[in-house]
Amino acid sequence: MISTRKRTRREVGGLIAASAALIAAPAVLRAQTAARVVVIGGGFGGASCARALRKADEKLDVTLVEANKIFTSCPQSNEVIAGLRDLGEQQFGYDKIAAEGVRVMLQAATAIDAQAHKVTLADGTTLSYDRLVLAPGIDIDFTALQGYDEAASAIMPHAYKAGEQTVLLRQKIEAMPDGGTVAISVPANPSRCPPAPYERASLIAHYLKTRKPKSKVLILDAKDSFSQQKLFEQAWQQLYPGMIERIPLSQGGRVTGVDVGTRTVVTEFGNYNPDVANIIPPQKAGRIAALAGAIDRTGWCPIDAATFASKLVPDVHVIGDACLGGGIPKSAGAAQAQGKACAAVIARDLIARRIEPPPLLTGICYSLVAPDYAFSLSGVYQPKGDLFAEAEGGKASPVDAPPAARAAEANAATAWFKALTDDAFG
Repeated sequence: MISTRKRTRREVGGLIAASAALIAAPAVLRAQTAARVVVIGGGFGGASCARALRKADEKLDVTLVEANKIFTSCPQSNEVIAGLRDLGEQQFGYDKIAAEGVRVMLQAATAIDAQAHKVTLADGTTLSYDRLVLAPGIDIDFTALQGYDEAASAIMPHAYKAGEQTVLLRQKIEAMPDGGTVAISVPANPSRCPPAPYERASLIAHYLKTRKPKSKVLILDAKDSFSQQKLFEQAWQQLYPGMIERIPLSQGGRVTGVDVGTRTVVTEFGNYNPDVANIIPPQKAGRIAALAGAIDRTGWCPIDAATFASKLVPDVHVIGDACLGGGIPKSAGAAQAQGKACAAVIARDLIARRIEPPPLLTGICYSLVAPDYAFSLSGVYQPKGDLFAEAEGGKASPVDAPPAARAAEANAATAWFKALTDDAFG
């Protein structure tokens, strides 16, 4: 039924004033209906994404959800294991990100309702979103190796999520008698930072050479070849002759299980009883991605490489180690580049104005094999279908570089880490 009641002069005046306000103050309206973006995961990818979103437009309502008050970096954590750095040098907080206007929620996300566009936190708080970015990193797959579970990792640490495990492995190596063996099990790809286990072997050998020179490092490898293999093997021959032995897949190097009670590492062709066992199991996308329904049968998150949009869940993007990236490595530098590119895509979609297209993803990875000896591998990547492919050939350090060049790259690695962490955490 249509009302025929006449409006009073005061009502008409109020309508005119309200209409004028709507026309004259669109910025106020946008602030009241700000698009909401929730980023889960405060590592290199998530932190960089949240900061980039906030910088794209201050009217975006950006929330960063992270379970830990302090982030502990995996890059350079191998130096902590070898006694070259303190764990505190690896740790960063979120105060500067919060000061930039990002709402930081320091608690775990426990549930995601993709249909209702809501995230539930550990204290029961719910966050509504227009877009959700998942940057959960990796979880250890404790079902992959027989006998290896979370309790076993206290005896045979994986140290592949930096923090307590990093310190635990360092303590076990320090307590090992001279003449002992440190065994490192290396999983097949995909895994986080594929060169990292070989860097770890190198730096542990450096520690042993200076403190326990009769000791050895045994690499039990689920791969026949690995990234920058020639450079690593050359360094081992030069710096640690006879100290590092590697058993590849074809010679029975793949670890299939452990027996914690007898400190036994089981492979397809035989068993080993090292003094210290560093078991790095296969990995999978972080748990919150599974709760969101963004993981497929591979254990990782399929995405549209051009937008980082989940192939399984609408209005959800996945960045960093958790996604199926194809040619792009699971590394801190790659995650940070993805975070910024994903932010550009979301800002373009939500702010309704033209934003520069996301840049090509660039990344560099440094491998330190001694305090004054390092080499690197860099790449430029672009979307190709649902995955990333190299836009141009990767650039690796030359095999015949002189000692001065290796020392310069060691210094560059330190500068890179500072730039990386400053950019992510302010």
